[in-house]
Amino acid sequence: MDFNLVMIGVLCILLAFTFLSIRRIRDKAAQKLPPGPYPLPIIGNIHKLGEHPHKSLTKLAQVYGPIMRLKLGHMTSIVISSSSTARQVLRKQDIAFSNRPHPDAIRALDHNKYSAVWLPVGTRWRSLRKIMGSNIFTATKLDANQHLRSQKMHDLIRYCEKCSQRGEAVDIGGAAFLTSLNLMSNTIFSKDMVDSYEDAEGKVFRDLVWNTMVEIGKPNLVDYFPVLRWMDPQGIKRRLGSHFANLIKFFDVMVDERLEQRRPGYRGENKSSVDVLDELLKLQESNEIDKSHIQHMFVDLFGAGTDTSSSTVEWAMSEILRNRGTILVKAKAELDRVIGKGKIIEEADVSSLDYLRCIVKETLRLHPPAPLLVPRQVQEEVELCGYTVPKNSQVLVNAWAIGRDPMLWEDPLSFQPERFMNSEIDVNGHGYELIPFGGGRRICPGMPLAMRMVPIMLGSLLNCFEWELEGGIAPEDLNMEDKFGLTLAKLYPLRLVATPVVP
Repeated sequence: MDFNLVMIGVLCILLAFTFLSIRRIRDKAAQKLPPGPYPLPIIGNIHKLGEHPHKSLTKLAQVYGPIMRLKLGHMTSIVISSSSTARQVLRKQDIAFSNRPHPDAIRALDHNKYSAVWLPVGTRWRSLRKIMGSNIFTATKLDANQHLRSQKMHDLIRYCEKCSQRGEAVDIGGAAFLTSLNLMSNTIFSKDMVDSYEDAEGKVFRDLVWNTMVEIGKPNLVDYFPVLRWMDPQGIKRRLGSHFANLIKFFDVMVDERLEQRRPGYRGENKSSVDVLDELLKLQESNEIDKSHIQHMFVDLFGAGTDTSSSTVEWAMSEILRNRGTILVKAKAELDRVIGKGKIIEEADVSSLDYLRCIVKETLRLHPPAPLLVPRQVQEEVELCGYTVPKNSQVLVNAWAIGRDPMLWEDPLSFQPERFMNSEIDVNGHGYELIPFGGGRRICPGMPLAMRMVPIMLGSLLNCFEWELEGGIAPEDLNMEDKFGLTLAKLYPLRLVATPVVP
């Protein structure tokens, strides 16, 4: 009797297992998964990424289409490579695609728990975005800080003049980085982060920011094989934790100095105006945020706000120098006509400098700061353009590929700012042919500041100096290779010799 009951139980389990297996096979057959390269056992398609994933994925998309599926170890990645599909992901189905994966490296120092970049959409994320928006990036706040940007432009031009007098070349990316760094520092802390362009501390900070972007963007085996998490075999999380800690040390010095100033009985010089740090400390006192939120917000702000703007200026100057017989001549003619030779550009001037704004757009088309944007993730299975995107898939939007799509752009590999003259295409996340800052609710909150800073930096450098490549390098021989991280930088720094323009 007992034996018969056991056999009946076993048969029931077998029937249930068979039924579930048949149902799973039917469900899988009913799905229409995006096409993609055939995955190898265990590793899947990891070998297809290479050293420049934005380029490798662009080539694969030419074979498999604008919605492509890759198996990266245990992770399913969906790669978007067309503007029409990007519009679906970033706008029409924004809610479904609005969350982030949590790469293992981002867990260093619990950055994933405090960063508005990586937090899931929810109450805490909305609160942090609101804090950044209302205290830093509103039009009113940016207008109020316009004098700071003007002052930093004068500092940049004075530095280039000193280099010219000494016969030294200017590292364009480095100079633009320190300008952006001190601008951000003045906005938040009301003081420069570094005292001069020759300050060694500035180079240390720049290396920290870039190395942080490299580690975040680097393919990590732990994300593809979670069983390796305890090993951190590539050391990415360990190195990133060190970078985060060192960045936070920089910020804590500023915060501790401010807390000392707020202490009763302080006898030093006090500020005359309220800045971002003051507002954040008030929010901390009211328990709306804590110290960790402030520290990790600074990591995000100084990382994204300095590296991306400076690299855009460096790429723009590189492209202009390569086309000095055409683009440089046109840019200088416009600046001479609207501003006058040798003068620093003010923000109010930019609206009258149509060609300069076109140069910035064309630079962002060919050299988007974040070539694959910041990854997204679907929490549930989603249908996208007739395909099934499986639950928990990582979604990569290849802005680099979209900017070079021959279906969108005539002669897409050529640097032609004229293509944006009389064009309504902009970088604000509404036209999905050009999405250097992303789109939808996850659009980069620092876009308004970047689009004020980059044109005045670029225009001032062009209008105040004549530029030659260091070492007498011919423009056509300028190396334009890039190096991949979360952001995209020139592999070889652009070094130029400046000759001041006489007004």
